[in-house]
Amino acid sequence: MMRKFSLLFAGALMGAASMLAFSGHGLISANAAGSDTYKQLAIFGDVFERVRANYVEQPSDKKLIESAINGMLASLDPHSSYMNAEDAADMRTQTKGEFGGLGIEVTMEDELVKVITPMFGTPAEKAGVLAGDLISKIDGEEVRGLTLQDAVDKMRGAVNTPIKLTILRKGADKPIDITVVRDIIKVQAVRYHAENDIGYLRVISFTEQTFDDLQQAIDKLTEEIGKDKLKGFILDLRLNPGGLLDQAINVSDAFLDKGLIVSTRGRDDRDSRRYSARPGDLTGGKPLVVLINGGSASASEIVAGALQDHRRATVIGTQSFGKGSVQTIIPLGENGALRLTTALYYTPAGISIQGKGITPDIKVNQTIPEELLGRDLTRGESDLRGHIPGAEEDSKGSGSIAYVPQDADKDDQLKFALALMRGEKSDPSYPPDPAKALPN
Repeated sequence: MMRKFSLLFAGALMGAASMLAFSGHGLISANAAGSDTYKQLAIFGDVFERVRANYVEQPSDKKLIESAINGMLASLDPHSSYMNAEDAADMRTQTKGEFGGLGIEVTMEDELVKVITPMFGTPAEKAGVLAGDLISKIDGEEVRGLTLQDAVDKMRGAVNTPIKLTILRKGADKPIDITVVRDIIKVQAVRYHAENDIGYLRVISFTEQTFDDLQQAIDKLTEEIGKDKLKGFILDLRLNPGGLLDQAINVSDAFLDKGLIVSTRGRDDRDSRRYSARPGDLTGGKPLVVLINGGSASASEIVAGALQDHRRATVIGTQSFGKGSVQTIIPLGENGALRLTTALYYTPAGISIQGKGITPDIKVNQTIPEELLGRDLTRGESDLRGHIPGAEEDSKGSGSIAYVPQDADKDDQLKFALALMRGEKSDPSYPPDPAKALPN
């Protein structure tokens, strides 16, 4: 069976591993280390030197130190980590939402890179790369034996530099060589379309582009459908791993006129923050439904929690992932960056979702196709080893099935939302009653 990924060159890997929420507030200064601490550090230095001198093979000093740092951070929680200079640069590329690359979504099939689709107007599309093409060589080097990430790394590069792809195409009697010149690719953070009289908005990730993309999508859908005919919007946050905290706040604010959006609480009161909405609902108060599942994490949960607590939207789907922690990125100059958990976030009603997640107003399970039955598709923070204990202690834990069918006709959660908004189905939770908004 084909392993499916969605990768946007150059290396914008926005998968479940990218469950990040960044905060820009200051860090608490730690007390000076005591003598016992320095004794322990001396033990580390002694072990390090003995490994260097006596290990069966010559180890890499850099790798040993990076592994030691990551071992220390991994003992804290699953989301704190060290990024070397290359990893830190990749992280900045992902959150910026634009990069130098080719503009294709790919997967791995039969040890070759398969093109899912070339993005419209990108270098790959202009050069003639087609959906379904199999990339067998990259600049003359065989793809077989490479991981998908290795192949992606090789296709990265500076803007205006060429790369030669050798392609196997169905119907062609021999391989095709295509030269593509890399250019700036803007990742579409929000995909949208009209479902007749309802606007569908799918937020892929929370990058620097997300709010601007969302605002443009709302404007275009309102114009396309017609303000009077438009019944409302569906905000799809399923399989959204999170991203930038400020973008989660801005997306929530897009649908709210006032009130608290999220608060963060750290080790010290000085590290606590409250973020509130400003006047102005971009939809003019149109009805709103939010879709979530086990793949909705971090920034996605901030948005769903804020709109749910204020009774601005009805949340439909299954339990979200339950990542309620905030990671601060601490630059280390040329040595990369430290990603450190510094706070937990709380919904407007003061509820922590750490280890529990957002519970939908209306639970709608998604039918799993026969070929996926038996596979573990459930995702949740409470299943992660070493996670910070949260509200899962008095519940069944966080997370649920993280699956969304590509065929909308087989999407039970989307079909339920559409039927609900059109009056074909009914539920006490829709439309939500603002008078019943939870206090904040």
